[in-house]
Amino acid sequence: MLIHPWDAPQDDTEWQHWLAAHDFGQLAVNGPPGEPPLVQPLHFAYDPERGEAVTHLARPNPLWPALEANPQVVLSVVDDYVYIPGPWQADPDVPPEHGVPTSFYAAVQLRCTAHLVDDPTEKATLLNRQVGHFQPEGGTNPVAPGEPPNGRLLSGIRALRLEVTGVRAKFKYAGKRSAEVQDRIAAGLVGRGGVRDDVARGHLLRRREE
Repeated sequence: MLIHPWDAPQDDTEWQHWLAAHDFGQLAVNGPPGEPPLVQPLHFAYDPERGEAVTHLARPNPLWPALEANPQVVLSVVDDYVYIPGPWQADPDVPPEHGVPTSFYAAVQLRCTAHLVDDPTEKATLLNRQVGHFQPEGGTNPVAPGEPPNGRLLSGIRALRLEVTGVRAKFKYAGKRSAEVQDRIAAGLVGRGGVRDDVARGHLLRRREE
């Protein structure tokens, strides 16, 4: 992922705050020799204090042999993306039709070492951490090995503890454009009113003010 200086996070707090609200991504795993990477969409729970993310997958998942062969993976999260028409991006001294369209988006890539977990007690602990992240209000019985109602299901999954070893983050929101062009883009997003236009506009304005 190319990251220009104007698209880089202003500090670690920016990407950490964003990632705290985004817990669904894609896990990219090296495929067997001669084969493309394997990519698995999944929910995860990221813990910045532990420096790790936890998740789980069904035991028949084809990722397991690849992870055992090479535990170096990337967990990729992308959201808040919108299409920006060319005329919105045109510099003030050129015709609108000369503007170049682009994409706005936020992205965080966590480089991780994957630790496979099969011990039932440790697996239950990680699963309960993940469920607790998504259901802090409760409503689901904690999982314990051999205990009903969910303990018997532990054998059907394997847990993953993803130890974060590096982070690449990007916030592509017209950072190199003039204030006049940024204002035009912000107005265009308001007028269009698409699904992610408001949050994209928020990123543009926030990063300009900080």
